[in-house]
Amino acid sequence: MKKIINSLFALIIVSIGFTSCEDLSDRVIINSDVEATTELIIEETTPIVLLEANAEVISLSTSWAEPDYGFNAAPNYKLLIDLASGDFTNAVTVNVGDDLEKTFTTLALNAIALGLGAEADTDTDLAIKLQGFVGGQLLIDATAKTINVTPYSSILDLSSTWGVVGSAANDWGATPDLPFYTSSDSGVLVAYVTLIDGEIKFRENNDWANNYGDTGVDGTLDAAGDNIAVSAGSYKISMDLNNLTYTIEEFSIGIVGSAYNNWGASPDYALTYDAYSDQFRGIVKLEEGEMKFRMNNDWTTAYGDGGPGLLDTSGGNITTTAGRYIVTVNLNDLSYSLQPIEHIWGLVGSAYNDWGATQDAIFTRDWSQPNDDIWVLNNVTLIDGEYKFRSNEAWTLSYGDNDVDGTLEDNGGNIPATSGTYSFVLDFTDPQNPTYTIN
Repeated sequence: MKKIINSLFALIIVSIGFTSCEDLSDRVIINSDVEATTELIIEETTPIVLLEANAEVISLSTSWAEPDYGFNAAPNYKLLIDLASGDFTNAVTVNVGDDLEKTFTTLALNAIALGLGAEADTDTDLAIKLQGFVGGQLLIDATAKTINVTPYSSILDLSSTWGVVGSAANDWGATPDLPFYTSSDSGVLVAYVTLIDGEIKFRENNDWANNYGDTGVDGTLDAAGDNIAVSAGSYKISMDLNNLTYTIEEFSIGIVGSAYNNWGASPDYALTYDAYSDQFRGIVKLEEGEMKFRMNNDWTTAYGDGGPGLLDTSGGNITTTAGRYIVTVNLNDLSYSLQPIEHIWGLVGSAYNDWGATQDAIFTRDWSQPNDDIWVLNNVTLIDGEYKFRSNEAWTLSYGDNDVDGTLEDNGGNIPATSGTYSFVLDFTDPQNPTYTIN
């Protein structure tokens, strides 16, 4: 009897094994028309013109009737969104779960459109497709619907025609002048600069036709006046063109803490001004630990956590997880964000740092772009030699140029360099064919 029971038990186990290996369609009766009768419904009439003022307003509503699979299914739905000219290979995938509808705010739809390459203020056709999965098997791949969307750009234009020039700034014009930006006060311009010991003046359009100095060192701007002496440091320079006055004050905002520099054992990580969003940003590697933001490498003014995404001078330490981040601080509303990022790009080679003997020349994001495809490195000095581009100061992912034609190849050949000062742009807009340019 014991042998019979054991044999029956084994037979049951084998049967379960065979059943679990069968395809879903072999185990149940599936409605063969489930895909043909499942339609994605777009409730809005297109074209859809997106406005930044309506960021939190629902701009797109999609739904679909509950499909008849022919059995009691536990489905998982996805929406794929691509340019109408695309084939969904590079589509944005939105997981919906088992819901039968999905809405998009203006902000969300705008980000998707721009991320797909749609141009701001230009109407663009997008294709949306519904997919339905049961047990990981694709059972619904519905016919795509097309909508016409006009996205907006949330990027500010705070540029001005004025800049800082001098031996302390750019060797009297050897490179472009350090820019002034417009402010909320008409006629008042602001520059955030790092200077060396020397002298500066202010001029328009990188030209001497219209320039100001300070004759008498009294804070008054004088046309073609004397050079202004400065000491090395980071500064905020305000120039009032209404009253022809200026101020220079020490100014930097940086990261301090066990997450970066052991609470000040080395200089704070300095954020830089992003005129396209009127915020301060940086791309940095942080350790697991805690941090704060402080002004001028000093504890006189320091910001901690004042609640989710908010800063407060009496706030506690901000807890961090080890990783690489885009760090943003908005001093207008005292908010901040730590956005994880996969790659920080750098230049390495015999032409720069003896193939990694010191830190790579680190690129930063082109903040004027809505996505993370464009990276820039300005005014880096190279010597005769070779170089490549790599991620996170490691060789796991690196790019060279086999034909020296501006197209990057994964682990490609070294790029020759002649001594000089250069600016670089890395373009990953087409991830299969990244490129670089040199200025």
